[in-house]
Amino acid sequence: MTARPNDDTRAGHHRSGRLTIRSDAPGAAGRRAGRTEDEALLQRPTRPDFLDSDPWRTLRILSEFVEGFDALAAVGPAVSVFGSARTKPSHRYYKMARKLGSMLGQQGYAVITGGGPAIMAAANRGAQEGGGLSVGCNIELPLEQGLNPYVDLGVEFRYFFARKVMFVKYADAFVIFPGGYGTLDELFEALTLIQTKKVQDFPVILMGTEYWTGMIDWIRATLLEEAAITAADVDLLRLTDDPAEACEIINAYVGERRSQAAATAEGTKTIDRSEVQAPAKPDQSES
Repeated sequence: MTARPNDDTRAGHHRSGRLTIRSDAPGAAGRRAGRTEDEALLQRPTRPDFLDSDPWRTLRILSEFVEGFDALAAVGPAVSVFGSARTKPSHRYYKMARKLGSMLGQQGYAVITGGGPAIMAAANRGAQEGGGLSVGCNIELPLEQGLNPYVDLGVEFRYFFARKVMFVKYADAFVIFPGGYGTLDELFEALTLIQTKKVQDFPVILMGTEYWTGMIDWIRATLLEEAAITAADVDLLRLTDDPAEACEIINAYVGERRSQAAATAEGTKTIDRSEVQAPAKPDQSES
């Protein structure tokens, strides 16, 4: 086929798809004229500004919820375990968390942790040893925290609040081992959700009487004394050093909830087919 005199192959012009661009055109148009479409596609761009915009960030947040829900939806009965990321394997709390994880696994519970080291690794390790599912919800931090080697199912998060939803949504109980600010954050957020009736009441068990007694004494002597909370709020906490007792508390709660669910199901009237009316058919007389 012979090009016409006024075709896009004329001197000084570049054809890009449906566009014809003069080579010396000003601005972005001229820059585009100097490259092919394949070159533009395969070029590695610098980080676009829109990736740091709030609308784009909202999509990333949504994706974390979707991926988290999708990954954990079929986990089944589970217990979220929290604690320090600095506890050594030789410490009694590490051994206690490992034993608890094993007992929970043997009784059919998945163990959900933050996926990090120390207490989290101990609980995940015990869950594996007990034959249960070991879950880690890891968080992106400035100092990189990788998933511990005892995680069977790991989910990575950029945002703390998306990760927190997974801990609460899929847990039948919270077990809190000694830890720092992060552990206290998870503890008091759970208590706040229960106190304000945002979630159904579930066990919050503190492991380590020596570690937690001072905090509980302060809660009673200061918060309760100043009427900042009620006695019922203090009773939301259970304190023990015995993993077996923690499992008993969890089993009692889960058993009671299942009984309530069964009673609700028995009292629910089933719908008889004869009671269902067929949908009305559209009037086709004016077609």
